[in-house]
Amino acid sequence: MHNDTIKREVRQTYASEATKVRDTTAPACCGSPTSIITSNLYEQNEIAGLPDKAIAASLGCGNPTALAELKAGETVLDLGSGGGIDVLLSARRVGPAGKAYGLDMTDEMLELARDNQRKAGVQNVEFLQGEIESIPLPANSVDVIISNCVINLSADKDRVLAEAFRVLKPGGRFAVSDIVVLDEVPGEIKRMVELWAGCIAGALSDREYAAKLAGAGFVDIEIEPTRVYTAEQARGLLGSLGADAERIAAAVDGKFASAFIRARKPM
Repeated sequence: MHNDTIKREVRQTYASEATKVRDTTAPACCGSPTSIITSNLYEQNEIAGLPDKAIAASLGCGNPTALAELKAGETVLDLGSGGGIDVLLSARRVGPAGKAYGLDMTDEMLELARDNQRKAGVQNVEFLQGEIESIPLPANSVDVIISNCVINLSADKDRVLAEAFRVLKPGGRFAVSDIVVLDEVPGEIKRMVELWAGCIAGALSDREYAAKLAGAGFVDIEIEPTRVYTAEQARGLLGSLGADAERIAAAVDGKFASAFIRARKPM
């Protein structure tokens, strides 16, 4: 698909999800029952006190705030912040001397996130309108970039990573959760699998992700799978494909995973 088509589909999908959460508190991801990907990502003590709709709007594949080792006083940017759960959690971790930004291109998600911020009574948070391919912050202004299953949705991942590198301070950290491909997937079914694991634009292989990070200038690159998806899990998510579901599930067994991806901008 053309980049603009992908972007339009992503915007429409997440606008719909924000509306569902606002109206019913019943979340979904990418128009399919992906609870296998989005469930049990946060400890109960972490989300205690957060607005219900911030929790309901959590559509990620990991918990980058728990793994980013955030420190008091740091400035954090969440790429594709959605309903704001990771921004609010980050704000707690960096404390009143720090700042947590959330960046999202979807009006409905921004409205939901700002409402969640008001309900949580958090002051050191700011939600920005914009695209992750063109971050509306100055160079060298952020200590840590996080993201939760969003970069895989971009059709221009090189641009996203270049922008992340630009806004990070020297020595700044890149710490995101995302979907990665761990092994070769047959070409005939790759697009269908992308709709399962990557929602719209598809996931990079772990090798491609590492190469793109290095190409953007990052060092100390680590990719750590946190939840590898089995044939049985895929079969449940692909059930609507009928007879093809069994064949596809077998072909992707153990080949897709949620992963935590770390890197650093050199000093």
